[in-house]
Amino acid sequence: MQIGTPREIKIHEYRVGLTPAGVRELVSHGHQVLVEAGAGLGIGVDDQDYRSQGAQIVDDAETRFERGELIVKVKEPQPQEWALLRPHHCLFTYLHLAPDPVQARGLLDAGCTAVAYETVRDADGGLPLLAPMSEVAGRMAVQAGAHALEKAQGGRGMLLGGVPGVTPAQVLIIGGGVVGYNAARMAVGSGARVTVVDRSLSRLQWLDAHFEGRLTTLFSTRQAIEQSLPLADLVIGAVLVPGAAAPRLLRRDDLSQLQRGAVLVDVAIDQGGCFESSRATTHDAPTYVEGGVVHYCVANMPGAVARTSTFALTNATLPYVLRLADQGVARALLDDPGLREGLNVHGGRITHRAVAAALSLDYTPATEALRPWWAHPDAP
Repeated sequence: MQIGTPREIKIHEYRVGLTPAGVRELVSHGHQVLVEAGAGLGIGVDDQDYRSQGAQIVDDAETRFERGELIVKVKEPQPQEWALLRPHHCLFTYLHLAPDPVQARGLLDAGCTAVAYETVRDADGGLPLLAPMSEVAGRMAVQAGAHALEKAQGGRGMLLGGVPGVTPAQVLIIGGGVVGYNAARMAVGSGARVTVVDRSLSRLQWLDAHFEGRLTTLFSTRQAIEQSLPLADLVIGAVLVPGAAAPRLLRRDDLSQLQRGAVLVDVAIDQGGCFESSRATTHDAPTYVEGGVVHYCVANMPGAVARTSTFALTNATLPYVLRLADQGVARALLDDPGLREGLNVHGGRITHRAVAAALSLDYTPATEALRPWWAHPDAP
């Protein structure tokens, strides 16, 4: 199979979908790998590094899309990339379609197959291709929030961990999953006072045991969140409903409950954000102030640490890329229910229930959409 990786063109996105090590694995399996010139420069990998492992370097995305069958990216395709997609393409990347009807329409019109990293599941029901970036984003959320708390950034002028004789900052983390756990690790390690809110008692019990009482856990109710807001200096939104738009946990009028100069970090912004006052920002202008509260809502947080993020991501994605290439896309999706959960779009139809519901579009079960394609003699 011909597999290709383009240079990412989303603003301040430096990650890349394949590393040279991944290229070598694919080539050893008999596949041809096309890498767009300069695709790896953002992580310190040049074209010769790819070429030495068997990749063919192509000069532009158009050539790479034209010749490739399996397109391996990191971020959702941009409008100029939708125009290059055809029905024979399988796009394997983060999509986050629920809050993005324009992108969804672009993929539907292209007629391509689009498999989203963020909805692929493993045998235990986990999200193995979302987890690495959730780990990075959770840790970065505390780092970014601590910076935003500085007075020059519009914050309260607080050091997250305080100093002897001075109270440390209060950090409220809403959601105790992978993002929340990693945010808690960083915040507790910095000396902040940390509260984690979650609606799973078993998860709260695990967090309490793991951190040995060094943080506070609260069962998630509207009242618990409201009572926590006036005490919080930094609030991290870390909730996820796979494939669906993020639930709105803070209303705009809740901002009045926060102290002036408090900071909100919305890690769920890729899925539309979990605060009503959130709107996507970039690394160029990562924050804005609304209601006296600093908002950090960068939609590709891990892109700021592109080298770490790329290797963490591709460690997880490469086995799936090999499966899609070795078995063929249709066969791989039909044989693996977890991988099939990643199928969001196929042949002009939405094939993930939560995505369809979020976009108010018709839903077609993935197996129903795939079987005629699999039976076709030209299916990749």
